[in-house]
Amino acid sequence: MAKKPVKLDDVAREAGVSKTTVSRVLNQRGYLSEETIAKVQRAMEKLNYRPNAIARQLYKQETKLVGLIFPTIDDPFFGQLEAALENELYRRGYKVLMGNSQNNPAKERSFLRQLLNRQVDGLIVGAHNQAIGEYQRTNLPIVSIEQIVSRNVPVVASDNYNGGRLATQRLLDDGCQHIIHTNYPEDIPTPNHERRLAYEDLLRQHGQTPITYHISFDDPVEKKRAIIRQIFEDHPEVDGIFADNDTNAGLIINIAGEFKRLIPEDLRVVGYDGANATRILLPQLTTIQQPINQMAETAVAMLQARINGEQVASKMLPVKIIDGGTA
Repeated sequence: MAKKPVKLDDVAREAGVSKTTVSRVLNQRGYLSEETIAKVQRAMEKLNYRPNAIARQLYKQETKLVGLIFPTIDDPFFGQLEAALENELYRRGYKVLMGNSQNNPAKERSFLRQLLNRQVDGLIVGAHNQAIGEYQRTNLPIVSIEQIVSRNVPVVASDNYNGGRLATQRLLDDGCQHIIHTNYPEDIPTPNHERRLAYEDLLRQHGQTPITYHISFDDPVEKKRAIIRQIFEDHPEVDGIFADNDTNAGLIINIAGEFKRLIPEDLRVVGYDGANATRILLPQLTTIQQPINQMAETAVAMLQARINGEQVASKMLPVKIIDGGTA
């Protein structure tokens, strides 16, 4: 027997409020207490209610809206990625609703609820939070970029393992004997760890001991600086650093000067991402370039396929090394 669709009346009954109150919560109209809003939201979650979802499905209506949830645009990689996504979605006739979560789970959950209630046709996400139930329960088409949000959500990623090998091999080829790596904390599920695994494998093959310092993307800049200073204090012998992103690489280059380290004479640095803005600001940095625009185009194409009801598998795209001037 087919499951009956959940109606507004069902939500009102579960929440113990009127149908009008549920409607006001959904449309964010009039004054309502936080307690009332929370009761209605809990009822919608429990019943997995999505307003007008059944009507849209029956009449094949589309809003031509796609939601984007990413950590921040205050980063060269994510800034270029979101711009490329918006451009590709516009080309396909979609408008964008964007939310930058700052990797705050509560903020991301709030964005997600708002986007679902506005009946977007799909989502493209790249925030770092896991265990958000809405990603598990919704049937909405979702594609993720470089992050694992649910086993049901296909991922567009660059070849992180090969990128890690290219970066580490460059430092080895340059004669570095004491190479250190920075990466996310290990308890954060992300394809970034493939970069670390490649670094560790290659160093062990060359008889060196891998050392990774963990820097969270969400750490304040001063905390990141403190961790990088600790690298130089703990390992004055370091002559090569493979940074897991170009922002950290830039911090490393700056802080190296505090320790009287000359680049590239006695310290070589390789970054990761290769966004356009970084290449302008740090032309001297050797980095692993992700195909950011291609990642955006691929993610949009995959989302379009999911909107059309097609099965979609995760995809991996190639990376390449970009030589800098002096780093």
